[in-house]
Amino acid sequence: MKLEILTKSENFNVQKDIISKIKDLINFKNLEPGDKLPSERMLSEKFEVSRSNVREAIQKLEFYGLLKSIPQSGTFVANIGVIAMNGMIDDILRLDDPDFKSLVETRILLELKTARLAALRRTEEDLSDMKNALDAYEEKVINGEDAVQEDLLFHLSIAKASGNSSLNNFMLIIIPEIITNFEKYHVCDKGLAQEGIKEHLEIYKAIEKGDPKLAKQKMKDHFKVLYQYCYNLK
Repeated sequence: MKLEILTKSENFNVQKDIISKIKDLINFKNLEPGDKLPSERMLSEKFEVSRSNVREAIQKLEFYGLLKSIPQSGTFVANIGVIAMNGMIDDILRLDDPDFKSLVETRILLELKTARLAALRRTEEDLSDMKNALDAYEEKVINGEDAVQEDLLFHLSIAKASGNSSLNNFMLIIIPEIITNFEKYHVCDKGLAQEGIKEHLEIYKAIEKGDPKLAKQKMKDHFKVLYQYCYNLK
């Protein structure tokens, strides 16, 4: 089977098609809550798509609580009725592919919440992960290298420290799309990257201090320029 690199739009359509086929499979086989789906490899071969595309579709359905993946065991139908499941999948299939502006606006709203929760719930391990990501970002910026991924890894470490798996999963879903579009929309300005070192450190210190109000404010300050950019984006 020949696999080709898909554009963002094509990948979105492929994922919707896979989700629709998983729905049909569940109905055709009369699968009930707790029943196991075929493996990613088998679904990949059956649908004639890559395993990564199957995995992304499953992760999306898992995010909405329709499937449940258990390491070393497989993927299972969640504890939800068939009628409700079909209705929710139909709603998912009707969702529009979010544009860059919508993704960033959603990210900002999420991160104000994750920063606040991280200040309340962070562990020493969380602080260590944040500091490592912060140092990696600073090193690349100082060396004049592209630090977009290190920037976002720092923010993902905050989402993880929030202790809220739903917020963390949502961030994991939208972050790849944001990475893809950063250069396209010329958001990465070297001056902003230098300022980002200081802003990241202030966010980190607020979370380390355990001050949720300050952490939220520092995150809000950090996104001020990006928010204004998106506000002006047509």
